[in-house]
Order: sequence, then C-alpha cells, then structure tokens
Amino acid sequence: MFAVTLISTAFTGAVTFIGRSVAWEAGDTILRLGSWSVTDAFLADSFTFAGGLIFFLTVHEFGHYVLARIHGVRTSLPYFIPAPLIGIGTLGAVINIREPIPTGRKLFDVGAAGPLAGFVIAILLLLWALATLPSPEFMYGVGGHEPLLQYINVTGQFPETPMSTQGTNLTVGSTLLYWGLTQFFADVPPMYEMYHYPLLFAAWLGLFFTAFNLMPVGQLDGGHITCALFGLKWHRRIARTFVFILLTSMAVGGVRTLPSIVGDFVGQPFLVVTLTWFVIGALLALCTRRVWRRSWLPVMVSILVIASVSQAFPALLHEFGYFGWLPWCLVLVFLIKVDHPPVADLSPLSRTRRVLGVLSMLIFVLCFSLRPLYFS
Repeated sequence: MFAVTLISTAFTGAVTFIGRSVAWEAGDTILRLGSWSVTDAFLADSFTFAGGLIFFLTVHEFGHYVLARIHGVRTSLPYFIPAPLIGIGTLGAVINIREPIPTGRKLFDVGAAGPLAGFVIAILLLLWALATLPSPEFMYGVGGHEPLLQYINVTGQFPETPMSTQGTNLTVGSTLLYWGLTQFFADVPPMYEMYHYPLLFAAWLGLFFTAFNLMPVGQLDGGHITCALFGLKWHRRIARTFVFILLTSMAVGGVRTLPSIVGDFVGQPFLVVTLTWFVIGALLALCTRRVWRRSWLPVMVSILVIASVSQAFPALLHEFGYFGWLPWCLVLVFLIKVDHPPVADLSPLSRTRRVLGVLSMLIFVLCFSLRPLYFS
C-alpha cells in the first residue's frame, strides 16, 4: 500500500497540479505513452512532490503509533490509502487503534503526537522549499500560461492578481503561518500558481492536513486533544460550534456558487433562486438533524438567516463563504461523528500536556484556511 500510494501520488498529483508533463518540451524524454511524453524533469517533480507529502504522512502516523505503543494501546501500523487519478493521488494514511484508550492522559498523548510530529516535518519542508525557490521563469516549464509568461518576460516577476485573460484560476488558500514565513523569502509565487511548485505544494498540503486533523471534532486528533483538555461536556460544545461555523461557511458559499451551477440547467431566474435555496436548505437539514437532533430546526434557520443576509455584503460572500466545505461537513457528521466516545478516566492533565494542548490549538489557528482551494 505504501509503494502504490507513493506511485499514485507521484503521477496523479503531478499530472493534476504540477503540470510539467506533456506540455513541456524541455528535458529528455524517458517514456512515451501515445502522444504523451514523460520527461526526466516531470519525474523529478513528481517524486519531489510525492516524497515530501508521503514523508509528512508517514511521520504524522508514526507519531500516533509510537505513543500508542509506549502506552500499551494495541494499534496497527499505518495504512496508506492510494487514490489513482483522483485529486492528489492519495487519501492520506490511518492507523487502526484496536481498543478504547482508557485515560485522558493516554488519549492526549496519542492524539497530539501525530499532528505535532507532522507539523515539524511540514515546517521543515516549507522552509526548504522557500529557501530553494527558482525565479519566476520556472513557469516557462508549465503549459497554458502564455499571458502570464509574457508578463514575466517583460517584468521578471509575477502579477499581483491573476491575468484576466487566463480564465479561471485554481487558487490555494493562504494561512497565517504560510503568509508570515513567505515574507522572508524572494521569488515566492502567488497563491494562484504555487501548486505548480512540487515541494512548496507538498509542504502546504502538510499544513492543511495538520489543520484538518486538529479540528476539534469527534475522534479527529483535535477532538482527542479537546476531550482530554476540557472534558466531554466542553468537547461537545466546542465541536458543535466549529461544525456550525463550517456549515455557515458552506451555506454562504452556496449562495455565491450554486446559482451559476443551477443556471446551467434552469433558465428562469425565479427557478434558479428557488432551487439554490432548496438545495442549501436540504443539505443543512441533513446535517443539522444529525448533529443537533431535537434543536436542529433553530440551528438551521439561524444559518439560513446568516446566508441570506450575506448577500448584501459581497466581501463576506467572498472571504467567508466556501461551498467546498460540503463534502468535509458530510464526512465529519456521518463518518467521523461530532461527539467523542466516553473515556473512563478524564483526570486533569499535567502542566506540560496543557502547554502542548495550547500549542496544538495555536498550530491549528496558524495552519487553518477557511477557503483552502477555490477558483478565482
């Protein structure tokens, strides 16, 4: 599974994002697949991207594994999950903890070890990538960017905003940590082009997966940490507050995104508006009924009111709304679950563990992006 995931990530991720494959004429051709040619530069980019990302995932999961073994908790080795031809080529890695974790202390150690270890690797990868950034002329190796290349040829730098003639641009969301570190380096690509840089994009994904795992929900790493720090009652409150924020962002993003999608199938403006709100309401009902149960209706109405009011504030629609949270909300609500299972002993943690818990929450804030990937 590790080998298949490495290869899947190398080729799927590189073809989908990095882009230095068939369109690039430079480099020595190693393999031809019909009209496709695989160059040595493509292979180098592919395995730079995959190597960085898989290394991060490995360290993250072995952080969990080592602490589980130290505490005598039965667990499996990490399982790597390939996803050929889908997204970045992998769905990550998991370990299977084969028994309930009996105490809050052990729960905290096992939960926090993974994201803390992975975060260190993600930071090292990011600093390495930033320190070795090529000049903007690197983009000459990526096809389909003629207006951008002309701008770089004249100015020697990237434009501040996407070129209007480039059409729709996939943009990677910035984070407080990423933005802060990039201020100390030259030739940093804009967020709408950074995914073409294999090591830089792998490091950004490391930060993204760290933040996702630190979400204070259910049995995610952040859920374990929140439960051990604050207890089940406060975990329940914090988890529901966070899911409320994600659902609200999804609904606000739906107000902005769905009309153009629905409009492709329905011509009447009234029907477009009606179907948009029907879809948003149905999705919210599906999730809120599962999470809030008896009090789901007031929660859903509150989110719909916020989504409705957001139409009067274009900046709020753009900065806060993100319809891409829909699949993540469904995963959190129906697969991972919002609540944490009971823990036999939730005695107060030591001071060192409390400090590490606060550090974990700070890392989450620094690495979290409300709009991780979107089209501009």
